[in-house]
Amino acid sequence: MMTVHEVSKRTGVSIRALQYYDEIGLLPPARYTEAKYRLYDDEALERLQQILLFRELEFPLKKIKQILENPSFDRDKALEQQIELLTLKREHIDNLIRMARTVKMTGGITMDLEAFDKKKLEEYAARARQSWGTTPEYREFEQKNSGKTLAEMKQTGDGLLALLAEFGAMKNSDPAALEAQTQARRVQDYITEHYYSCTNKVFAQLGKLYGSGGEFTENIDKAGGPGTGLFASEAIRIYCGE
Repeated sequence: MMTVHEVSKRTGVSIRALQYYDEIGLLPPARYTEAKYRLYDDEALERLQQILLFRELEFPLKKIKQILENPSFDRDKALEQQIELLTLKREHIDNLIRMARTVKMTGGITMDLEAFDKKKLEEYAARARQSWGTTPEYREFEQKNSGKTLAEMKQTGDGLLALLAEFGAMKNSDPAALEAQTQARRVQDYITEHYYSCTNKVFAQLGKLYGSGGEFTENIDKAGGPGTGLFASEAIRIYCGE
């Protein structure tokens, strides 16, 4: 058993935070002493580890509590995501260190600012949050695709990518033009039919990802040619009235 002070010292989580986690039912201690001091066993520490994982993924405490209390909670899946997230963070920090060393060695500035790019890290965190069913859209997605095989899922994904790739033939035109706006509507309708109800608010968020320069953009540009993802993003932004 560990006291709240020992847990705080070992984990870096403040005593007040641990007390608050107990107050909201997120991390109750294993038991209390007669003097009402909190004591934590290995099971409580493992739960704290999961809480800290989801905090790294930027989940609010309320959602973390819902996930941990869900009978279908998959500890191995959570650990896989933690490993991937930390790997991406390490790569990001390594890039910053290399850039800083270059600046130190040259005695000046460097115009290579890609080290500050966190798109892949942010995209992964967003996908991880979605995968825990914390949004109505993801729950609807699970319902629509629960009976599909991997091959069928891939076919659906390929269909969406093909629609996005069609923006490639329009990328030298005005994204506000009728052709591009009609294509945006086709993409939105496809997502609603095969994934979840794609409101303009949701579609606008997806559009930003398509042009963010990360994995989504790379895949779209590979299918439709360089610049397709950025053009699709702009067409969707206009379509959604942003």
